[in-house]
Amino acid sequence: MSAELDALVDELETAAARLRSGELDAAEAAELVDRCAELAARIGSGLDAASREASQSEGQERLL
Repeated sequence: MSAELDALVDELETAAARLRSGELDAAEAAELVDRCAELAARIGSGLDAASREASQSEGQERLL
């Protein structure tokens, strides 16, 4: 996994821990939930892109 994806995963884990702590008021929690959704979407896109790259390079190797 790339360094960028690692950083996003770390941020998501930190945000999730803050949500589980129960120390946030409702507005802060709502903002953090939105941030978690954004992070999860970015992570998913990054993993999809990495998977496509790996599939394409595997296909090219098979042709050789």
